[in-house]
Amino acid sequence: MSKEIKTDPKGRYSKKELLGSGAFKTVYRAYDTEEGIEVAWNQIKLAGVAPNQKKKIMQEISILGQLKHASIINIYDSWETEDDYLIFITELMSSGTLKDFIRNSKKVRLRNIKKWCKQVLEGLSYLHAHSIIHRDLKCDNIFMNGSRGEVKIGDLGLSVSMKDKKFATSVNGTPEFMAPEFYEERYNEKVDIYAFGLCVLEMVTGEYPYSECNSIAQVYRRVTSGVKPEGIERVKDPDVKEFINLCICHKDIRPSAAELMNHRFMTDITNND
Repeated sequence: MSKEIKTDPKGRYSKKELLGSGAFKTVYRAYDTEEGIEVAWNQIKLAGVAPNQKKKIMQEISILGQLKHASIINIYDSWETEDDYLIFITELMSSGTLKDFIRNSKKVRLRNIKKWCKQVLEGLSYLHAHSIIHRDLKCDNIFMNGSRGEVKIGDLGLSVSMKDKKFATSVNGTPEFMAPEFYEERYNEKVDIYAFGLCVLEMVTGEYPYSECNSIAQVYRRVTSGVKPEGIERVKDPDVKEFINLCICHKDIRPSAAELMNHRFMTDITNND
């Protein structure tokens, strides 16, 4: 029986209580003895991970290690153990995902949505400036520190570097958030803008986009036919609706993250209902 791992090889990080576990990853609270802060200790048993999933995890760690931005989850260290565990230390996001927050809220105030949008757009702008497409942006992959009102982009396991390439071709992502051009297998960073627009729709309505569909096949048919989610019709504020529609419009006229930050929805702070 393997001995429980409680610290990293250098003795800097000390593992504390369990925070949660998923299909292959277990997350603990940990303490950074050098900086005097709490961090997240992410632990994966590699023996139980499929090769394609292992590739995704390694890719996420590699890409996160190259990035440093206030709106993207930071990774501090990673290592593999003799017992075939992969451990990586990241920022501790204390309030779960944005999706969790939305589901647990009766109504989200528009001024808070604008704050979140600004942070996400800044993170996307940074990623795109570094030739990286996230490819799986959704409220499930946006994490929160509720005490500070922070949101940060995480889960970059499906992201791809576009250095020396004009277009990406592989079909990856969550169908409800995938732009039509994904299925043409020729796309660029604008697919993240499309997904961001549907994140805004979920923030405003509290509904998953295309929740009216009963299957992934139905979602695919609607997306590739240019049919928008029914939830858009439940958006009452005209500026919000225009902003979402701009995000999910045709790829050739879809704005960049930097351009969206200058939209009236983002710059008008008088509408704070």
